Amino acid sequence: MNDKSTPVPRKNKSDRPNPGARRKARHYAMQALYQWDMAGSNLTKIEAEFIADNDMTHVDTEYFRDILRGVPNNLTELDGMLLPCLSRDIEEVTPVEKAILRLAAFELAHRIDVPYKVVINESVELSKKFGATESHKFVNGVLDKLAQTVRIVEIKK
Repeated sequence: MNDKSTPVPRKNKSDRPNPGARRKARHYAMQALYQWDMAGSNLTKIEAEFIADNDMTHVDTEYFRDILRGVPNNLTELDGMLLPCLSRDIEEVTPVEKAILRLAAFELAHRIDVPYKVVINESVELSKKFGATESHKFVNGVLDKLAQTVRIVEIKK
């Protein structure tokens, strides 16, 4: 039985999060954050729409929710972390890039269980898929700088 309203994140044999399920969670979270930023819609409504409109069977829905709630709840902190890494004001960043950068900043700061290289790689892939032609280079540069401050201990290992 496949009930879309109660998806269960799939785990691999070692009981670690499934990378594919996390990737899909980021994909939907980025789109939801974009919608939230552009339309100013209610987060609960956006979450319900995404769960109803998409097959979330192979999505880490717990991770999706963590990002979707975490970014707006920590927005001032995240934008403050990003600002020194940007070559322009946060409001001049395209909405897609902004959603990706905020998502990645949240993961770097609040999800230390995810290696910083994974955060950067996944963000670059999202920007290649959804962003402008060269946006992946911008996203990569910003996140490399941010990781140097937020994940310095991990980088030095």
